[in-house]
Amino acid sequence: MPAGPDFSIVLIVLITFIAPAIPVLIIGMVYYHKKKLEQQQILAAIEKGVPVAELNIGTKKPKNEGPGWIKDQSKGITLLVIGIGIGIAFLQFLVFGRKPEPTMHILWIVPVVFLGNGIGLLIRAGMRRKYEKEEPAEEITQ
Repeated sequence: MPAGPDFSIVLIVLITFIAPAIPVLIIGMVYYHKKKLEQQQILAAIEKGVPVAELNIGTKKPKNEGPGWIKDQSKGITLLVIGIGIGIAFLQFLVFGRKPEPTMHILWIVPVVFLGNGIGLLIRAGMRRKYEKEEPAEEITQ
C-alpha cells in the first residue's frame, strides 16, 4: 500500500500559501466595492443632471508633507526592530529549540536583510536631514 503525504506537511504547505493570499483578497474586494460605489454615484449624478466634476470622486486631497527624512527614519527604525526581533527568535529557536537542520543557516538571510535595509534607511535619513537643513525652503509666490 503506497504511503501518502503526511497530513501535517500538507497542512503546513496549505497555510504557507493560503495565509498571504487572504489579506490580498480582502484588499481586492474592498477596492472593487469602492470602485463600484463610485460608479453608482456617477450614474446617479448623471441621471439627476449634476455635473460629474462637482462630485470630486477619485480626486486626492493634497497631503501636508513634512520633512522627508522623518519618514525614512521611521521606516529605518521599524525595519531595524523587525530584524532584531527575527534574529532573537532564530537564536531562541537554536538555543532552546530542537537540533537545527543542516540548511537552517540559510534562514539567517532574513534578519540580515531587514537589518541592512533599516541601517540603510537610517543613513539616508541622516543625509536627507543634513541636506534639507542646508537648503532653504522655496517660497511660493503667486
